[in-house]
Amino acid sequence: MYFMEFVQPIRDLRKIETIKKLLKQQSLRDYCLFVVGINSGLRISDLLKLTVSDVIEGNKIKERIRLREKKTNKFKDFPLSDKTKSALKEYLKTREYKENEPLFISRKNKGFLLRQQAYKILSNVAKEVGIKDKIGTHTLRKTFGYHAYKNGYDIAIIQKLFNHSSTSVTLRYIGITQDNIDNVYLSLDL
Repeated sequence: MYFMEFVQPIRDLRKIETIKKLLKQQSLRDYCLFVVGINSGLRISDLLKLTVSDVIEGNKIKERIRLREKKTNKFKDFPLSDKTKSALKEYLKTREYKENEPLFISRKNKGFLLRQQAYKILSNVAKEVGIKDKIGTHTLRKTFGYHAYKNGYDIAIIQKLFNHSSTSVTLRYIGITQDNIDNVYLSLDL
């Protein structure tokens, strides 16, 4: 088993795009899992427990997802980005489904995709694109937080979104490493 603390986000945007392309060729389910994961910041336990009715109403992709987090038991309500909605649309048009079915269905037992299966998918594709960092199921959530931070979103907002106890926990969680801290000193050569 791996430890969450040692699992890294995917920092390189080009690698994210390459992963999306590879997964799309291999399996629309895996592609959709990746896209929803990196665009929602959900914990893997919540991501894997999504049902079709969490994302579809009638025949349309919902604008928002509302769920109760497994770990905190708190409600989470968030909008779906265009790329997320597009990935969901592409994936769901390739399969038959009932509203109460798992969104990410296991090919083995037709139940929910398991955490170990998700780990295998992520681990294999990361190796394929040459990612040397330790990758795990929390990588999707950490990638979301890392890129939100790098895009200028306040760490306090990301902390609230992740339900973390402090901004320092969030910074450590999303992999803002000593290198990033060093870069601040080096780039602010006043």
